Amino acid sequence: MIWPTKNKEEQKLGLVLPGGGARAAYQVGVLRALSKILPKEASNPFPIITGTSAGSINAVALAIHASHFRKGVLRISHVWENFNVNQVFRADPRGLMTAGAHWLAAMFMGGLGKYNPHSLLDRSPLPPLLDRYLPYENIQQSIDAGYLHAIGITASSYNSGQSVTFYQGDESISNWDRQQRIGCSEALTTQHLMASSAIPFLFSAIKINNEYFGDGTMRQVAPLSSAVHLGADRLLIVGIRKRQLVTPDRQLGYTYPSMAQVAGHVLNSIFLDSLDADIERLDRINKTISLISDKKLEQGGISLRPIDILTISPSISIDEIAQRHAHRLPRSLRFFLRGVGANSIHSSSIISYLLFEKTFCRELIVLGYRDAMRVKEKILHFLDTEKPYQG
Repeated sequence: MIWPTKNKEEQKLGLVLPGGGARAAYQVGVLRALSKILPKEASNPFPIITGTSAGSINAVALAIHASHFRKGVLRISHVWENFNVNQVFRADPRGLMTAGAHWLAAMFMGGLGKYNPHSLLDRSPLPPLLDRYLPYENIQQSIDAGYLHAIGITASSYNSGQSVTFYQGDESISNWDRQQRIGCSEALTTQHLMASSAIPFLFSAIKINNEYFGDGTMRQVAPLSSAVHLGADRLLIVGIRKRQLVTPDRQLGYTYPSMAQVAGHVLNSIFLDSLDADIERLDRINKTISLISDKKLEQGGISLRPIDILTISPSISIDEIAQRHAHRLPRSLRFFLRGVGANSIHSSSIISYLLFEKTFCRELIVLGYRDAMRVKEKILHFLDTEKPYQG
């Protein structure tokens, strides 16, 4: 996670937007703060943008509007501030009952062959929404005009087990092939976003180039690496979990964990742990490199420097926020979730990934905006701009 030193004018700033279902609304708040900090007519400050899962949707929207950063952020905000669950997946009684009956039939009949169910929830409402708001042809226009160097969207192949970053960018970028990680140049479409955000078990896998792909956070052991491969020298990372500075006390369990609690634990492991581990690993590398003098590095013939990163993460637990807004979910979905034990604070993680409701999303946007503004000076320094904030 280190690379050769470059001249300041050659360095490229990367934006990393990880996944997390409805939690990605927090990213919108951070982006809104950035759009306020930057000059009103500023273009996209991030030549490299990478996104995973729901973060991939935010990433593509920024790439499409790279010529006018604030306009892109406003477009994203409009969607997230007015979200409801039924725009993402079918949560109506008929849709949930149909899915449930399909699963029961498959279980009791020993399978239905090619008609076996593929997921618990039906995401058919989402592609039309994405197609309506995302003119993908503008991505290449942003690249050709010099507003964008590259955008990468990561998905996980169920066939090969590899973490695949589909990227669209400058012709100078080459595909890469690392252990279980590859980069593939391809014009991005709704299919890539659907694949990257296909949470396992909940949503169906998506077929791309004769392979089936699921959520990009699966088997993504190095979430920061794709931005580096695409040419980023500094990374602004927008997390979706409150970072813990100290290890929390272990809690005794007197009752068996509910299915919802187990599912939330699994989703947290998929969505959150790899990013935290990669940031921690990068911090250790940076500290180690800082102890070695430039002279010794030069004597060893090694021209390397640590990665400069800035991480913005929620200052409040998103699980706790989700618990307060759980009643906003459609009644039929609440009934379904209650059946698997999602009715306590210990089971709110799974709810936070599915809570595509405007009240929840708006609170996360406000939180993201506030957290980013709290470190405004750090952001200004990181973006290398002295333009004063015009609030």
